[in-house]
Amino acid sequence: MFSRNKAIIIGGGIAGKLAARVLSDFFKEVVIIEQDQEPEGPFPRKGVRQGEHLHALLLAGQYGLEELFPGITEKFYLSGAVKINSTKDLAWFHHGVWKLRFDGGYRTTLQTRPHLEWHIQQYIDRISNISFHYNQVVKDYLFNANENRIYGVEMEARDHSIKTVTADLIVDASGVSSITTYWLKNRGINIPNEKVDIGLSYVSKSFQLPDSKARDWKIKIVYPNPPHEKIGGTISKVEGEKYIVTINGYQNEIQEKEVVKNDNGFLELSKKLPKLDIYEEIKNAIPLSKTSIYRVPQIIWKRYDKVKNLPHGLLLIGDTVCRIDPVFGQGMSISVLEALALQKRFQDRSDSLQKIIPAFHKKTAKIIAPIWNMVIVEDFRYPTISGKKPIGLTFQQWFAKNIFLLSSENEMIYNTFIKVMNLVQPMTILMHPKILRSVLARSFFTK
Repeated sequence: MFSRNKAIIIGGGIAGKLAARVLSDFFKEVVIIEQDQEPEGPFPRKGVRQGEHLHALLLAGQYGLEELFPGITEKFYLSGAVKINSTKDLAWFHHGVWKLRFDGGYRTTLQTRPHLEWHIQQYIDRISNISFHYNQVVKDYLFNANENRIYGVEMEARDHSIKTVTADLIVDASGVSSITTYWLKNRGINIPNEKVDIGLSYVSKSFQLPDSKARDWKIKIVYPNPPHEKIGGTISKVEGEKYIVTINGYQNEIQEKEVVKNDNGFLELSKKLPKLDIYEEIKNAIPLSKTSIYRVPQIIWKRYDKVKNLPHGLLLIGDTVCRIDPVFGQGMSISVLEALALQKRFQDRSDSLQKIIPAFHKKTAKIIAPIWNMVIVEDFRYPTISGKKPIGLTFQQWFAKNIFLLSSENEMIYNTFIKVMNLVQPMTILMHPKILRSVLARSFFTK
């Protein structure tokens, strides 16, 4: 049944679990090495510092997750996740205008990161050939220099005992600070990368809101209008009849020490948003958690698809390859799309690992490239942000701005933008003649 013996996955986060699900169909044994202790429920994990902040699973991610774990979406709802009409239950203030609200037929889910990850864990635990090594940190790779092949890992437990495990395939899903980056650099292997310094701070808190008949939304986004506005925020209903508020600030705009002094610090920060809607919702609310802070000084895309002499037997996935601006909510969905791409590569059983791995890295780059470009076009609206700018930046920003503004009045354009934003259609659909005519008309006749 299985053509290969063992795969090791470093990191038991979402990307690691997704990779394990896929590889369990093609390897006799899949071992996940995780530095955290075994989870006991849908609770934040120490190793996931962003776990207490708001997360989003875009339509592409939701569809793909259901494909990998049939029935998981309904499990979300049965345990309290919030089903929403994506274009009706979302109130979105974006670039100075409120987007239209209508029934576009899209259904998505609001839930916390721990709730989502716990349900994935339940599915993984039922797959007999997947096992976990908890409380273990990978310290080194086992490497055959003559064959340029990584064939295992050396891991350290909390009691400092050392153990080695060998495998046919090693998957690094441990995140942006992965062992692979340092291991390759120590051997003089260059990792080309694209990097943008954004100075982003995430500040989040959970609340119980007072009842309100006027509350006609389940998630509300107040996005800054760059470059003069740098702070945005989102309030979202999640499981347990509670709401998470996440406020984000670019270019180190948020004074974190002031925010965490007391509950009033968070409330004062909410007053700095472009609209006072979120402040009005939480000013009389009951805080349910401490204020959590997560920093993203820079986003980075490590181009493993371009690394020369990458050791055989090593595959990279998830944030290990690309940490993207989390404000746009695309990270988890990218991991899902990568897992589906990995599945497709392995389904051709005639290919060797030596062919599958580089082909997968090239496919990953094709998945990431348009999303990365879409994100940095927005990030570079702040002139002092540093990094490699995309070709045609001025035109792309002009065109995107018109799409954003037209989304407040043109249902067809907003509906098309929703598909692009949710990664279910390529950006090229925004170049439809009807949309181009609307963009040109708005640009030249509203001056």
